[in-house]
Amino acid sequence: MSEQQARNALVQRTKAILLKPREEWPVIDAETTSIADVYKSHVIPLAAIGPVATFINAMVFGTSFLGITHRPSFFSALTSAVVSYIFTLIAVFLMALVIDFLAPRFDGTANRTKAFKLAAYSATAAWVAAIFQLIPGLGMLAILGLYGLYLLYLGIPVMMKAPEDKATIYTVVIVVVGAVAGMIFSMLLAPLMLMSSSVPSFSDNDSLSGSLSGEMSVPGVGSIDLGKLEEAGKKMAAVNEKAKSGKATAIAPKRLAAMLPESLPGGLARSNLKSSGSSVGGMGTSKASARYGEGNDSVELTITDLGAVGGLASLGSAFNVESESQDGSVTERTGKIDGRLTTIRFDSDRQDGRYSVIVGERFNVEVDGKAGSIEALRSLVNTVDIRKLEAMSQSE
Repeated sequence: MSEQQARNALVQRTKAILLKPREEWPVIDAETTSIADVYKSHVIPLAAIGPVATFINAMVFGTSFLGITHRPSFFSALTSAVVSYIFTLIAVFLMALVIDFLAPRFDGTANRTKAFKLAAYSATAAWVAAIFQLIPGLGMLAILGLYGLYLLYLGIPVMMKAPEDKATIYTVVIVVVGAVAGMIFSMLLAPLMLMSSSVPSFSDNDSLSGSLSGEMSVPGVGSIDLGKLEEAGKKMAAVNEKAKSGKATAIAPKRLAAMLPESLPGGLARSNLKSSGSSVGGMGTSKASARYGEGNDSVELTITDLGAVGGLASLGSAFNVESESQDGSVTERTGKIDGRLTTIRFDSDRQDGRYSVIVGERFNVEVDGKAGSIEALRSLVNTVDIRKLEAMSQSE
């Protein structure tokens, strides 16, 4: 197979497993490819997306938090990316061992090669979603890789021959055991890196031949609405068709810029208004941002239209992700507020932070800078006409 043919095959397989997993798993099951073949054709190229995106982000944008930007040295960033990549390549095989080991315990058939295929192809969503690490403020969308749990759930009966009514609990145990194994492996790798809860439950288990419903709980993450995953899959397929026809366009950058207010509460005047857009292969994105105020008392307000990528963003409605941490004066939260996926970082001592929300499963509205409280940050986000953005997401 030529390099171009291999590239085309990778693109087709990736699209198929993400957009039509029910149809694609039987195709994968019938293939006679080896573990080495899957590593070479699928795992090695896709697993590189996250490390490469993170490396580029670190070099170009740095890590910004509470008004402070840190850019690691080239060698440090490169070393971290390489170690992360190697970890991922090894982790896929470890997950395959877990899947294969558990198969007989759920009336399935142990098969190392098929277990590896299941681990590799179900991880596709996480690897593709890692591209969001490339864009500052959109890293939160990497959680859309949780769609891979749904792919795993669908693939178990096909690849491991486990009864459909045991696929849910099989998925749960894989996640739990895999998480524990991952923690142990991470601790073993900790020296190398320095050099550079409860079991989930399911309800309303349906046959894989029909529609899915109910929620799947994931330790330390939250729950996933299986029915909404079905809906999201259809939206992604629709977006794919739009992209093929060249109609998956984004809102014009100037229209987004017009939605940024001329001033913010507290007499903060708008300055440094910027907007940009791009389109590749019929899929477009656009962005507008403005800074308000001056110096340490300024904030930046940004609206990003994910365009065709909004098909992936639609997965966010299926994830009831809830997390919160407190480190001294710094609070970090991820969850849904008013039904919208939201991430928050705030330092009560510095009165500085970031508030980011996904609107209409398509737009990302974010404010970053000085504010007296988390509620103050939220009020700045709400100076953008959220309802208008939601209407635009449905009509355009």
